[in-house]
This record gives sequence, structure tokens and C-alpha cells, in this order.
Amino acid sequence: MAALARRLFKFALFLGLFVLSVLYVRPYPYEWTETESNAYWAASDWLAVRDPDDLYYVVWVTIELIVAVLAYVAIMKLWRWRSTKH
Repeated sequence: MAALARRLFKFALFLGLFVLSVLYVRPYPYEWTETESNAYWAASDWLAVRDPDDLYYVVWVTIELIVAVLAYVAIMKLWRWRSTKH
């Protein structure tokens, strides 16, 4: 039962970190410059994505996922470090 509780806590922690990442990492509101627009159009053509906005969202969700994973790993390492000190 304790293992299940730990797994649920870790899942909830990661989910919470991901939600915080979505809320605070993405640049809202954001207007593309002409250079960025050209870059997204070229990348979407190269990847055969019809709409550059779709590519934009995939890129930002990936960045937010990476931020959440890094925060989760840092919290877990700090927790293990703290628990070995006591």
C-alpha cells in the first residue's frame, strides 16, 4: 500500500509540475516576428506539417515537458539528499 501511495504521489508531483510549466513557461501573448514566421513556415514545410501553429504548439509542449522533467529530477535528488542527511 505504501508503494502505491508513493507512486501516486510521484505522479501527482510530476503532473503538478507539468501544469505549472504550462502556465508559466509559455510566452503569452506572443506575436511572431517576420523572421520567426519564416522559420516556422520553413520548418513546417520541411516536416510536412500543414499549419505552422501546430508545429509551434508541439515545440512548446516539448519544452514544457523537458522543464517539468528537470524540475522533477531536481526535487527527487534533493529529497534523497535530505533523507540521507537525517
